[in-house]
Amino acid sequence: MTEIALDTIDRRILAALQEDAHATMEQLSARVGLSPSPCARRVRQLEAAGVIRRYVAVLDQDKVGLPISVFASIKLERQREEELDRFAKAIMRWPEIVECYLMTGQRDYLLRIVVKDLPAYEAFLKRTLTRLEGVASIESSFALGQVKHAQGLPVGE
Repeated sequence: MTEIALDTIDRRILAALQEDAHATMEQLSARVGLSPSPCARRVRQLEAAGVIRRYVAVLDQDKVGLPISVFASIKLERQREEELDRFAKAIMRWPEIVECYLMTGQRDYLLRIVVKDLPAYEAFLKRTLTRLEGVASIESSFALGQVKHAQGLPVGE
């Protein structure tokens, strides 16, 4: 991965967009201390370079009826490249899995799964993860509450 050289203005733009990607160019430019035209040019450059991958709406997990977060640690029978790739490809099919990380240590993957309730997680577990070929074990942990969930990255200024 190539790191892009970001200056102070770029970092201000990124921080501002992470807080409110719906801001107009006039609002954004005023916030970062540029006129609208150069600010828009910088935003386009950040988009073209892949620094800004996309714009999304951040939803309230509880208000959309998915209050349960489950963290599932997955251990595969073998850690060969083809098994890792097969698992990664398989889990892409299920929207309940909102995050997936390949890990070091005792487990191979850490998944964050969101569901409406415990029976929904049980059904998901039985019809998906337990049926995946090559899965040796699954350990589930239920989040009792969320202390911090940052939407943006600490890009600084």
